[in-house]
Amino acid sequence: MSSTRSRSLALATATVVSLTALAACGTSSEGNGADGAEGGKVKLDVNGQPPTTQAFERKLFDKHVKQFEKANPDIDVVPHEGFMDPKTFNAKLAGGKLEDVFYVYFTDTRGLIEKKQAADITDHVKEMPHRDDVQDELMKVFQDGQGRQYGLPTANYSMGLLYNRTLFKKAGLDPDEPPRTWADVRAAAKKIAKLGDNTAGYADFSKNNQGGWHFTAELFSRGGRMATEQDGKWKAAFNSAAGKATLQDLHDMRWKDDSMGSKQLLQAEDVQRMMGSGKLGMYVSAADNITVIAKQFGGKYRDYGFAPVPDAKATLIGGEGYMINPKAPPAKVKAGVKWLQWKFLNPDLVERSIQDTLKAKLPIGLPMPPTPDIWKGSVRDRVEKAKREKANVPVSNYQSFMDAAPRIPGMTEPPEAQQVYAALDNAMQAVLTKKDADIDALLATAEKKVNQLYSAS
Repeated sequence: MSSTRSRSLALATATVVSLTALAACGTSSEGNGADGAEGGKVKLDVNGQPPTTQAFERKLFDKHVKQFEKANPDIDVVPHEGFMDPKTFNAKLAGGKLEDVFYVYFTDTRGLIEKKQAADITDHVKEMPHRDDVQDELMKVFQDGQGRQYGLPTANYSMGLLYNRTLFKKAGLDPDEPPRTWADVRAAAKKIAKLGDNTAGYADFSKNNQGGWHFTAELFSRGGRMATEQDGKWKAAFNSAAGKATLQDLHDMRWKDDSMGSKQLLQAEDVQRMMGSGKLGMYVSAADNITVIAKQFGGKYRDYGFAPVPDAKATLIGGEGYMINPKAPPAKVKAGVKWLQWKFLNPDLVERSIQDTLKAKLPIGLPMPPTPDIWKGSVRDRVEKAKREKANVPVSNYQSFMDAAPRIPGMTEPPEAQQVYAALDNAMQAVLTKKDADIDALLATAEKKVNQLYSAS
């Protein structure tokens, strides 16, 4: 995943692994006047700078800092490595060590807004260039119940169906007509599994919270919901017809169709390795997995297609963005919004980044940065056109996903996502390892655990 998408298995694994630890940094207000400026120049501490181990991404980020400062000589951007660690966030904020502009995952925004741990930037974004070209549902992730804005989205992912076009051809399936429904997935998986030689038609995650995360994605695709809110209180909603169908299909593919193979209790890298070795037909993922498979597990970009989630009633979305320190004075807030717009919400810079990425011989054409799918309308068309013109991977393999994306509702992760996912891991593991698994009982047990969690929060 390029610098942004290399965090997307973080997003993919957003869900699964602890967040990157923040590098130590100085007090954001040091050396500045009460308005955040000194001698007419605003010093702006920002995090999100890629580590030196990501050489291209680090070089590009630093290049952008210099370009921004040249265009805005009244702002001095001081970049810091690292992102947001919830374990240290409160202490950094209280101790004056939090950067002026800080990175967040979508799952963190609601809590930060409720605790007033992010600045209200509503008035600063009203006239922001391209404010109305960003997808509404992504902007809403950073809004409170009154529609006040507390941050800006900079990249997102949505789940789709990653499939092996080569295996589709071998199994007599049309790789240009990927499965559109879960019934189609099951039928295709059976044909692929019949190729033999330990080939699985479909695979799924089931441990380290990744099972619950994938259950969520598959439930959403069927129109189900993980939780509902009433009067500020959350309640589990996955013990439903859609929840039962999700587990039943997996159980039947595993035990009736024998299309998922006997090796289970898998997580992301296991499934990616299977796909890279040509032994797997399909699984649900974000688009960044294609790059991981190609770079780490020997896959070829031409072998993979990416389609909308089956049934496509909704799709799980996640992503990242930035918020501004609630203690920042107005001058810093204004400068922070200007930096975020210029660096992340700027189609001109996207087009220049495409050129830089191409020169570095990195992939251009996937549904991910440097052309993040955060836009709508004419700007989305413009960015996609630029991507197609410079593509060095087969864009047509992912076109069905891109065509459908604007029409599929996006659903964010449930509150207390990691603990909810842990409760659903057990259900995913059971249906894939026990032929006599009791789906009703598994869902009821998970529902009880999640409701206890929500009652205590």
